[in-house]
Amino acid sequence: MRCFRTRSSKAADVDKTAAVVEKRQESQSQQVSRDVREVVEAGAQLSRIMRPNDANIVGNVHGGIVLKMIEEAGCIVGTRHCNTQNGDRCLAALVRVEKTEFLFPVFIGEVAHVTAEITYTSKHSLEVQVKVMAENILTGAKKLANKAALWYVPCSLQNVDKIMEVPPIKYASAEQEEEGRKRYEAQKMERLETKARIEEVVPPPPNPEQHTVGFSQSSLIHLVGPSDCTLHDYVHGGVTMKLMDEVAGIVAARHCNTNVVTASVDAINFHRKINKGCVVTVTGRLTFVSNKSMEIEVLVDASSLVEAEKGKYRAVSAFFTFISLDKDKKPLPVPPLKV
Repeated sequence: MRCFRTRSSKAADVDKTAAVVEKRQESQSQQVSRDVREVVEAGAQLSRIMRPNDANIVGNVHGGIVLKMIEEAGCIVGTRHCNTQNGDRCLAALVRVEKTEFLFPVFIGEVAHVTAEITYTSKHSLEVQVKVMAENILTGAKKLANKAALWYVPCSLQNVDKIMEVPPIKYASAEQEEEGRKRYEAQKMERLETKARIEEVVPPPPNPEQHTVGFSQSSLIHLVGPSDCTLHDYVHGGVTMKLMDEVAGIVAARHCNTNVVTASVDAINFHRKINKGCVVTVTGRLTFVSNKSMEIEVLVDASSLVEAEKGKYRAVSAFFTFISLDKDKKPLPVPPLKV
């Protein structure tokens, strides 16, 4: 004899099933939330294989390509962290890059793994430490290629001039927090000093002698387009740094007439934003030469293409250090600078 359950019995089973599903969904939601928090705390990682268009004629990846990847990773982790709280949605804007060390060159065919981690937060800014590992995927060999520290401020998507507050992070110890605070105060002071000593770019003299400042001084003019910009229609910091490295490389190559590579970058200070549609002039000039390296000052000036009455302004400044290499990628002596 076939037995049929009553409607009340079926309803009870449905309620029970719904309760199980609801509990499972709640558990999954909590797990996703934990995963998101873990990702936020862990930072961000980008990986990309280096191709011929990323490198110079001898196969060394341009320092500007690496700097652009570093800034992208920093922007991702900074923006993600700043949007973990209620309030306006915001985007992390780059304001300063501390000294960046190019420990080993990256070559075509290698994979660059860029990892970024937030190491300090103040009320309105955050420090992001970035490392670049270069991997030879044929042999499995890996090397630490670059290290950098970047400072960001969160700008509201509704009002770019509104700086949002930064959610605090947890520190492993009070000493770690204190060290971060000292770095914050130091970079803040240096940014103010750099902004105060902004100078005009001096054009090179006609027919300059070889190995003088004027002989190698170089400029690049670039019209800022949509692909260069953030959601705010301002230029990505990484795009600007790539242009700066290109100009510094031209200056170094003109002085040495050899293959040159970026050895390090001193602090890059972003003084003012650059809008979409602006014309940027990137100028590089030698400021010091030792037997093995060249220091090159790079200045970025911007002006509106359609609002010329606003005039030109200093947007970014930095010092790059380059070295000269022979065909076996060994350092070469640098010609002395004639004064």
